[in-house]
Amino acid sequence: MAQKLASTARTGRDNQRYGTQGERLVAGVVPLSADKTKVLLIQSTRRGGWVLPKGGWENDEAIQEAARREAWEEAGIECTVTKDLGNIPDRRAPNELTPNAPRAMFHFFEASVQKEANEWPEKHKRGRQWMTYQAAKQALAPRPELAEALDRSSIVR
Repeated sequence: MAQKLASTARTGRDNQRYGTQGERLVAGVVPLSADKTKVLLIQSTRRGGWVLPKGGWENDEAIQEAARREAWEEAGIECTVTKDLGNIPDRRAPNELTPNAPRAMFHFFEASVQKEANEWPEKHKRGRQWMTYQAAKQALAPRPELAEALDRSSIVR
């Protein structure tokens, strides 16, 4: 099913889904090149460094739709989900959590990048970069839940 790509990113948490423990439900992708030798990472707006495209799963969408929407909004990519990587609990320490970044349950999907746009909703605040497994593993080291999603993917190591 084709998904309409918006020119602006969704904002706010009014439609955000939460789990039974009050955790924010977050959908994301591990976006791989066609030959699976590289992963596309984006710059974090909150903490600096590199992260995977991810964001809140909202009430009006299926979880795969949320993951693909976040890939578009944050990385400017159109992608096809190829594998369900499952749930990964948030591993941030309590002092790293804030009202704007509460505890989360991440659900990641491996995705094949079909197209990279020159303009996308969050281009003004996020860079993107293709990385090998080793470079991405090092870049994601401060976020073990994201590194685990990378490890669950079929990227060439």
